[in-house]
Amino acid sequence: MQVASQKSWKGVGMEGWMARWYARTRQRDMGEFQQQAAAVAQALPPGARVLEVAPGPGYFAVELAKLGDFKITGLDVSRTFVEIATDQATRGGVAIDFRLGSASQMPFPERSFDFVYCSAAFKNFSEPVKALDEMHRVLRPGGQALIVDLRKDVSLDEVDAYLQRSGRSRVDAWMGSWIFRHMLVKRAYTGPDFRRMAGQSRFGHCRISVGPIGIEVRLVRSEPDG
Repeated sequence: MQVASQKSWKGVGMEGWMARWYARTRQRDMGEFQQQAAAVAQALPPGARVLEVAPGPGYFAVELAKLGDFKITGLDVSRTFVEIATDQATRGGVAIDFRLGSASQMPFPERSFDFVYCSAAFKNFSEPVKALDEMHRVLRPGGQALIVDLRKDVSLDEVDAYLQRSGRSRVDAWMGSWIFRHMLVKRAYTGPDFRRMAGQSRFGHCRISVGPIGIEVRLVRSEPDG
């Protein structure tokens, strides 16, 4: 399978030891993944086709697969994450198709999915509007996309409190805080940023809700099926 030749992410790619460290630390957030999966599962009909864009270690997708008869695909630009996520699905006893590919050039036909989910990754895409257009393209008419990510206006005190509540080790909490401060917050978007990008994309508009450190962006492919 070919991946887009243009670099589709910001900064250093998540491969090797960095991806494995991230996977290990995000295990501390398993309760959060389970809550997100439960909320999404309630809104999906049986047999729904779901795409998770940038699933990383695959924790959300695995938890969602345990909750219903969903056909789930994960698309990530990291070979290491595809390997880790595939192993997680095997360990969890669920069938998920994790593939290597770019958010701005997805290897799927138009109207392939009922629901698209992307968490903690959108801020790292180098072509965000193109990624939105691709989400729109692969959704069926009436299908929805949900983007969950860090708020640009989050305070560093809120970030540190979140890391402390997660139960990370002192070293992991320090490293996580450094990454938030020097990389992630700088890349994050505000609500107006998302509204502007949605307006530039084929979606045209979005709905936004704000959480303690994050932001949720909901988008719908609204044109009729022709």
